[in-house]
Parts: sequence; structure tokens; C-alpha cells
Amino acid sequence: MEDRLREVVVLGGGSAGWLVAALLAAVHGGPQGGLKVTLVESTEAPPIGVGEGTWPSMRDTLRRIGLSEADFVRRCHVSFKQGSRFEGWMRGEAGSAGDRYDHPFMLPVGHGDVDVVPAWLADPAGRPFAHLASPSPQLIDAGRAPKQPQTPEFAAVANYAYHFDAGLFGQALREHAVSRLGVRHVVDHVDAVLARDDGDIAALQTRGHGRLEADLFVDCSGLAARLIGQHFGVPLRSEREILFNDAALAVQVPYAAPDAPLASCTIATAWAKGWIWDIGLPMRRGVGAVYSRAHASDDEAQAALAAYLDATGAPAERPAPRAIRFDPGYRERFWVRNCVAIGLSSGFIEPLEASALALVELSASRLCDELPMTRSSMDTVARRFNDDFGYRWSRVIDFLKLHYALSRRDDSDYWRAHRDPATWPVRLRELLPMWKLRPPARHDFGRIDEVFPAASYQYVLYGMGFRPEPANASAHTLEAGRACFDEAARQARRLVPGLPGHRALIDHILHP
Repeated sequence: MEDRLREVVVLGGGSAGWLVAALLAAVHGGPQGGLKVTLVESTEAPPIGVGEGTWPSMRDTLRRIGLSEADFVRRCHVSFKQGSRFEGWMRGEAGSAGDRYDHPFMLPVGHGDVDVVPAWLADPAGRPFAHLASPSPQLIDAGRAPKQPQTPEFAAVANYAYHFDAGLFGQALREHAVSRLGVRHVVDHVDAVLARDDGDIAALQTRGHGRLEADLFVDCSGLAARLIGQHFGVPLRSEREILFNDAALAVQVPYAAPDAPLASCTIATAWAKGWIWDIGLPMRRGVGAVYSRAHASDDEAQAALAAYLDATGAPAERPAPRAIRFDPGYRERFWVRNCVAIGLSSGFIEPLEASALALVELSASRLCDELPMTRSSMDTVARRFNDDFGYRWSRVIDFLKLHYALSRRDDSDYWRAHRDPATWPVRLRELLPMWKLRPPARHDFGRIDEVFPAASYQYVLYGMGFRPEPANASAHTLEAGRACFDEAARQARRLVPGLPGHRALIDHILHP
């Protein structure tokens, strides 16, 4: 077909740009008339490089582009992530077992077949939901890895994702994409975006390489949003009235000792006016304070970060934190004419639950699945893409707000405002009263490929102390729920002694 897409230009490098370029080239490239993929990036616009957490979907993405997991672990300072742990979000008692909960990647045993909530409500010991429903929290507590040394690459004993150095990840993707997948890499400054008479982008005018023409342009230019924002003028839909955070202070610190325990979860610790992420890589930790400048000053955030670092064994001598600013929201449209925005150019909400890179994966995968494509079919593809990703972004906002809305903290206006139903998304206001009577279910979510499944909502709801009104559950329902809990406990008893320590597995991969 004459108008079939044959060339794609990706504007911007970093994790998003190279992930898109690599996936397009791996799936649709090749020497025999395959899709030609060019990535252009300027040294004047370095990537932010702080997105260090992923979802389990990254395993499929890396497999799809042909990157070896062992090479990835060695090159990108990778550790394994089995979920997220939340400290102090309920009552402000960080470090207390009563104010801690987990959102593990493993589904509750029996999920989709058995309603285990009545059995959890009837548990005489009042144990946390996640600890009863899944073996993952016990693996995290015991410092275990999610697989064994002999487990095949990307296969799991316990479901897992990764933590990694984002800068090294971008470099590894770049080298793999260029040397193995045939992506053309242009390092140059883009001086102008040239348009056709019909409004499509014709080419990017570069300073040293002239015109870079293509059939489709992917905007991975980060917060600058050079194509979708500056050229096409698509506005950002602000979500500041729902999720207030718009700033972070990030720092990298070494461990107190080389053999210090290596956490296999992202630790999110709430403070009076925000929260702090703590991501453990094999040789250092990435730590950052997230906050709203409408509720906290930069000095207050700096003090909170310093106090956390002191309390968690960071050295007294450490670099000054890096300031990051963002406007929480997403584009009103992501695909306009022959341009699609992926990554920070399409939007950013906040670092909680590592949704940013997951949305890059989802977007890149969807783009690959839509190819081959013609220009005449592109407007239909764009309309469906915009509809689907508008839905996905709004569901991310619902889920992130859930973490704040159920808090009982009363130590600042920040938390009180989050608890005010007037700041909740309409969908969340509608669902919470329903979930008081029954658990979140599949029919509460309108798409087959939801960003967060019902199980994730259960982990956060019940972890935050939300208790449904007890129903008169049948003896059969209670028995079935307890059987699921017994199975989760059996799995934990088998896996904890059977799996290596997290750091031991990383050391084995680094030094086979």
C-alpha cells in the first residue's frame, strides 16, 4: 500500500525514547523492507533519570526486545522488586507494624474464584490482609529473592519487577537498539518542526543532519513536550486539585556496609507533608522526598529527607539532593495527526506506584500492536488510542488518590485536604460506598486490560484500614477463604527456606 508507514522518528532518548525505539525495531524492523526507526536526541536536554521502579510487565518488554536479563542486571545495577511497602500512611507511625502494609505483585491466593474478605474479617488475630492472602510479604520480610539461580531468565517463582539505575538503563537500551536492532541514532539539536500543508509533521530540522523526515513522529522529549505541547499546542489537563504533589528532592546514598540487606520492595514512607521513596540497588539507595509546594516549603522537604536519611543509616557526608519540579496532569490528547506522545511528554502524575514507566510500556506496546498502519487509517488509530489512554490515566489517578484518601493522619493540612471527599475523583467517590458492602470486583473496572486490577485495590484498601461492613457469610464462604489463607501460608513456608537471599542472588548473577 502506498501510504503504509515505513519510517518513524523518535524525538528524545532516556528510558522512554529508547524503549519505544527498541520495541518498534524489534517487532517491525529488519533488513528486508522493515520499519526504519531513527532516534534523535540532543546533548543539551539530558533525561531526568530518576524513574528507578518498574512493574512485572517490564520482564515481557525486555524479552520482546531481546535483551538478556543477566546482562541487564549486570549493566544497570538491577535489584528485584516484589511490590511496594507503605510506612506511616494511616496514622503517621512509620516503623510501627500497625502502620505498615504491602502491595505485592503476587495476586491473593484464590483471587477471582474465592471471596477471601469474609475470612479476613473473621480472622481472630487481626492479621494484615496481604500477609494472609499472599506469600510475598513474608518473602520481603525474610529478604528473599523472587527466584532461584537456575530459574530461567524472566521466569519467576514469586512475581517480580525491577529496580535499576535509570541512566544506565537508557544507555543499555541505546546500545542494544543501535547494535542489535538497527535503530539509527542521531545526536543533534532540533531547530525547527516542519509541517505539511495538511498539518502533519513533515520533518524535524536538525542543526547538523538537516531534515529528518518520517511518516510518524514519536514525542519522547520529556517535560518539554516539544511536539505534542510546543508544536501542536495540546494542553496539559491538570490534576493538581486531586493529587497535590508537584516537587521532589532526590539523592543517591551508599549503604553503611557493602553486604547490607537489600530490600526487594519499594519503601514508601509518609511524612507530615508528603512521602519518601527508598529504592535499594545493589551498590546504593535512591531516596527522594515527594511533596506539594502548596503545603510544604523546600526547606521543610529537605529537613524531612535529611531526618529520614539519618534514621536509615545514610552517611553524614552526602551530596545535595536534586530538585525536581513537575505539573501533575496529562495531555488532553496524546496522538495528534502523525505524532504520538509517549513518556513525560504525555504527562506525569507523581512517582507513587511507579506508573510512569509502565505507561511508557503500555503506550509503546500499543503502538507496536497497531502496526502495520497506513496514513489513511491513522486518524482512527489515534482516536482509539486517545480514548483508551485517557481512560488509563484517569484510572491511575483514582488508584493513587486511594492511598491518600483513606489516611487518618491529622498532622497537617496536606493530609486533611487529601481526606476531603471534595478532592476525590468522582469515580472513587462512587466506588468507596459500594466497596463498604463488597470487595472490589472485575465489573467495577470497564476494560479487559486495566492498569491496576481489583486485587491491587484490595491490597491498598485493606492495608489502609478500610473494613467492609461484615456480611452474613456462609460457612462455605468462610471455609473457602481460610483454605486460601492456609495455601498462602504453605507457599510461604516452602518458599522462604527454598529461595536465596536477595543480595546473594544478585551477587551470583554479577559473578557467576
